[in-house]
Amino acid sequence: MDRADVAFENARGSRFDFLQTVSLNARSDRPNDDRAGTSRQLAWVIDGATDLGPPGLLGAEGGAAWIAATAHDAFAAAEAQDMRATCQTAFHAIAARFERDRTRAVEAAWELPKAAFAAARLSGETLEVAWAADCAILQATSDRVWWCTEAPETAGETAAAAALGAGRSAQEPRDAELLADRRAHRGEADHAAISPDAAASARATTYGASRVMSGDEILLMSDGFLRLVTDFHLYTAETLIEAVRVRGLAALAVELRDIEREDAACLRYPRFKVSDDATALWLRVAVS
Repeated sequence: MDRADVAFENARGSRFDFLQTVSLNARSDRPNDDRAGTSRQLAWVIDGATDLGPPGLLGAEGGAAWIAATAHDAFAAAEAQDMRATCQTAFHAIAARFERDRTRAVEAAWELPKAAFAAARLSGETLEVAWAADCAILQATSDRVWWCTEAPETAGETAAAAALGAGRSAQEPRDAELLADRRAHRGEADHAAISPDAAASARATTYGASRVMSGDEILLMSDGFLRLVTDFHLYTAETLIEAVRVRGLAALAVELRDIEREDAACLRYPRFKVSDDATALWLRVAVS
């Protein structure tokens, strides 16, 4: 069965109905390095990891912007017979594009573009998911809510930010000690993220599956939006879904930015950046 036949067969069984999306850049003078997209059976969110040095590896374009856009295009074109095959196709497309676009050799492990991602794929009455790093997916029925990915938590990062002096580099990691720490973390061999290394991307990716029914809701989020749960502890999985249903994603995004502005020194809520790119995609499942 070729790709067109797979898409046709899947379309007869289930689909995503688009409800809402929101995506905010962290600062008005910086581009948004998050991406989100959906087709009838596949949805994804991508969060390009903040650049830790000036552009150069990919010419004038920063690595975060490059991998966010490249991974977005790769997933948009990668739908295959199952989630693993879809991800493998996307990872190899990212690797091939990197070889075409890079302007020099990689000089340090930390400068290799990396991104967190989470993706969901419908196959009849099954929801297949895949993720790497700190993007996450919630699934909700009329009476139950659960994480399809690992339950997000940022305790380790919060402790690291507090130890390094969260308020010293509120806007970006310019402080030498903080920058060295983040570069060392980014360059670790087992750093969980997708990158232009297709084999490493595959090793970093976790897969799962759950049963879906018509009417189930799926919420895909980058870690910037997840701060409402992980860093600020305003919501649990259950109350977040209820807030989305009642108030919508835009209202929650305003609430997020208000909290970040009120704690611009990052003292009440230690973190490496005052604000982060924040993206959420809200879908409903239809099964015929």
